[in-house]
Amino acid sequence: MTSQPVREGFHTVTPYLVAQDANQLIEFVKQAFGAEELMRDIGSAGGIHAEVRIGDSMMMLGGGFAGSSWHGESIPAMLYLYLPDVDAVYQRALQAGATSISEPADQPYGDRVAGVKDASGNTWYIAMHQGNG
Repeated sequence: MTSQPVREGFHTVTPYLVAQDANQLIEFVKQAFGAEELMRDIGSAGGIHAEVRIGDSMMMLGGGFAGSSWHGESIPAMLYLYLPDVDAVYQRALQAGATSISEPADQPYGDRVAGVKDASGNTWYIAMHQGNG
């Protein structure tokens, strides 16, 4: 039997976001981006480990453990999400507690893009491709 190097449902690159308040981050991605929570447990370091799916992509989220090398702090990341209806998702993200970086706007490369920052410091660019500029 040949083993697969990537778990079923995952892609080669899987973002793993770490936040001091992992539960808050998990709830944010569910409310703002319609993430489907597939699992949440206590990881080997004693903090939260969760896996969510947004569209066709998997993401891992974790945090809340003080005994690690990063001392329980959030490690902000920047992500670019392709989702339908940028304007509606942008509004949901703001309602879920994000702050605006940029309002939805059409870009010359064909994407409509908006930017928000969540309470853990992650920057999320929400995009929808509308055609080649």
